[in-house]
Amino acid sequence: MTDSHAFHLNLLKIAYNNLMQQEIFKHEAADPANLEFLDQFAELVEAFEQHQPHAFDDGQNLLVRLVRTYPQLVPLVARDLFWLFGGECLHFMSDEEIEQFQQLDEALAEAEAGHDSFDYLAARNRLFGQH
Repeated sequence: MTDSHAFHLNLLKIAYNNLMQQEIFKHEAADPANLEFLDQFAELVEAFEQHQPHAFDDGQNLLVRLVRTYPQLVPLVARDLFWLFGGECLHFMSDEEIEQFQQLDEALAEAEAGHDSFDYLAARNRLFGQH
C-alpha cells in the first residue's frame, strides 16, 4: 500500500465514522435511503482498501450524492477525497484547492518517476500550510 493510498484510506474511514455518528443515520426510525447511503459508504471503504477499480467511480458517485442529499454533512468529509475521486466532485472545490492538489500530484509523480521516496502527508501539509 502506498503512502498516498494509506492516507486516503484513513480519510475514508474517518469520514465514514464521522457520518455514522450523525443523528440522521443513528435514529431507530432512520429512513432506509439514509441507511443505504451509509452501507454504500462502508462498501466504498472496503473496495478502496482492496484496490478495486470501481472504487473511484463509486466514490465519485457517493460524494456527489452526499453534496446533493446531505449538504450539511459535507464538512465531515476531507476535501482530499473530492480531489481523489475527481470528475463531478471537482465542481464542489475552489480553484485554489484544485491548484494545490495539482501541485501535490505533480510532486508525487516527480518523486515516483525518479524512484525517490515521498512523504505524502508532509508534502501535503507543506502545500496546504499545515504543520
